[in-house]
Amino acid sequence: MQFLLNSKLMRTSFAALLLAFFASVAGGCATMEGAGKDIQSAGEALEDEAEEASN
Repeated sequence: MQFLLNSKLMRTSFAALLLAFFASVAGGCATMEGAGKDIQSAGEALEDEAEEASN
């Protein structure tokens, strides 16, 4: 791997690829958090409706 990072272009390209990867992972985490909140909210609404129906 060391011989691939000898040229400045290769180091720059590798750094840009690494940065893009971590940015996409961070963006994915935020999206999953939002999806989790939406699912939790839907579950709570369903639970409330079930409680009302049983009374």
